[in-house]
This record gives sequence, C-alpha cells and structure tokens, in this order.
Amino acid sequence: MAAARVQLLLSGRPESVSFARSVCGLLGAGPGLGPWPIHCSLKRGRLVLSSRPFPGASARLPLQRPPFCPFAALDERPRVPGAELPTDRGVDLGVAVILQSSDKTVLLTRRARTLSVSPNLWVPPGGHVELEEELLDGGLRELWEECGLHLPQGQFSWVPLGLWESAYPPRLSWGLPKYHHIVLYLLVISQESQQQLQARIQPNPSEVSALMWLTPDVAAAVAATEDGTETPRLLPQDLPPSVLALELEEDGRARPLVLPMSTLLRTIPTMAEGKERVSTGTKFALRLWLQHLGRTPPPCKSAAHLDPGPAKEEWNMDPLPPNQGSGK
Repeated sequence: MAAARVQLLLSGRPESVSFARSVCGLLGAGPGLGPWPIHCSLKRGRLVLSSRPFPGASARLPLQRPPFCPFAALDERPRVPGAELPTDRGVDLGVAVILQSSDKTVLLTRRARTLSVSPNLWVPPGGHVELEEELLDGGLRELWEECGLHLPQGQFSWVPLGLWESAYPPRLSWGLPKYHHIVLYLLVISQESQQQLQARIQPNPSEVSALMWLTPDVAAAVAATEDGTETPRLLPQDLPPSVLALELEEDGRARPLVLPMSTLLRTIPTMAEGKERVSTGTKFALRLWLQHLGRTPPPCKSAAHLDPGPAKEEWNMDPLPPNQGSGK
C-alpha cells in the first residue's frame, strides 16, 4: 500500500485504512448521519484521527458522511455481487478552502465539465494534499492553481472547520467507488473584501468553468437542501430568484452569469447525471461556516435523534497557529 495519508488510532498506534472501509465506521460512527466529534493530528501530508483524545492531537473536529455513503453500505453488506475494490490502496487526503472575504461572503467554483471526477459541481477550491506538504499550504496551492489567487502572508487567518468522508461515484447506484477521500475543510479569512479578491482572481479554465460568492443568507438556503433524505425544507420566502456569478468563455475571459437559485438548491439524483448542483460535502462545509459566524445553521434531519455533540466553542480546540505555512 502506498504511503498512508489518512491514519486512525484504533489500538494505540496509527494504522492505515483500507480503501474499501468506512472511516466513519471504523471510528465508531453509529447508524445516524453525524457529525461525530473526532480528535485529529494535522500533520505534514497526513491526518491522524481518533474518537478519543491522544498526545499530539491539535484539533477536535466534526466528521460526517452522506446518508448514501457507499463505504457505509459496503460495511453492512461487503459481498456485493461483482464488487472488485482496490486492495493495495488506502484512503486519500484532500483539502478544501472556504475563503471568506472581509465582508463575509465565501467563494465557490464550478468544476469544469471535462473533468473525469465530479464535473459540473459547485465546490470550494481544493484537491489532493502532496506528500510532506503542510495542510494549509496544500489548500493555498489549490486556491492558486484553480483561481490564480495568492493570499499575502499577514493578510489572512485560518482555522480547521471539519472533515468529510467522500467517495466518487458518490452512490452505489452510480457504480462502485473509484476514489475515497477524507476532505479537510479549512476556513481562510481574508482581510480583503470580495471586490478586492475578485479583481485578482484568474481562474484556470481546465479546472474551473465559473465562480461565485455566496452571502450567509444564500449559503443557509443551499445548506438546508439536505441530500439523500425525503424531508422537504422550508426555505426563506425572501430568497433572490437568482445569484450573479462569473462564467469563463472559451478564450478564458469571464462574463456575467445569472444563476437560477433553483440550480443551487438541487439535490443529488439517484442515478448518475451531469446536472449542475452544489456538492453534498460543500453543504456540510457551509453549515460549519454559518456556525462559525454565530448564525444558527439549517436544521438537519439526522440531528433530531443523535447526541448533539459538543457546543460550538468546543470544536476546533487548540487550532494550529494562524498563517502557518507559506502557501504558493
């Protein structure tokens, strides 16, 4: 197995995780959707996770998976006919940046239609963490590679928000998973306004086809559209019918795009299709961002019958120092 990026403390020492096993399940997740409080060591190029405190843990973060997580389903019935999952791979580590402007909006990008994984999805900038790369540096590198945006040292602060167990394809009805990640969402708070940041953005058209900035009100409505449940959501009546975004043309220039609110409120389909929508993990991250702002996050069906977990101020205990790492 290649060098493990995600390791669990299950018997007193870090152990790698097999590709086919659910990380949430191994950490003792129950039948609900979570989130579950997880103690983390945010090390260079890797994560060490445990359901209990351990020496070297630097944060306590919420960990969640979608209700349709294929690895949870495979844990329950591992002998799926025709199932051939990798035996020589572990779980990969990803990092995504929730970039907040000084006027409290956050950046989302739409993945290019030509990408083989999660095309046409609205997500925060992010990607794989390289070996021996600081986790913050990995997020800032992805922000640069996808958006051409460099954040000068001393002009931002940051804090880890939460962890998401991600699979692609995201549902067994789409096919067996080919990718398995734990995604670390980092909140990066810039001292620059949305207008100042936008003026410096130069999206990479091979990865990004559009971008937009969400206000807390719109983010709350998006986060309330819970994927994988049949529970209808009561959305605010004063939501705008559309959101202004920027779309890249073939020559790389950006043009205004009026994006219908209905596009942002779509939920994941049962069968695979390339319709534009906000990813399930991004909705989870937006809920955490709203919590960080001190706003009441949208209700979650799973929370009604689960232990509510630690209060807001108990998350992110002992976060790493702001501005650690050089970025790109």
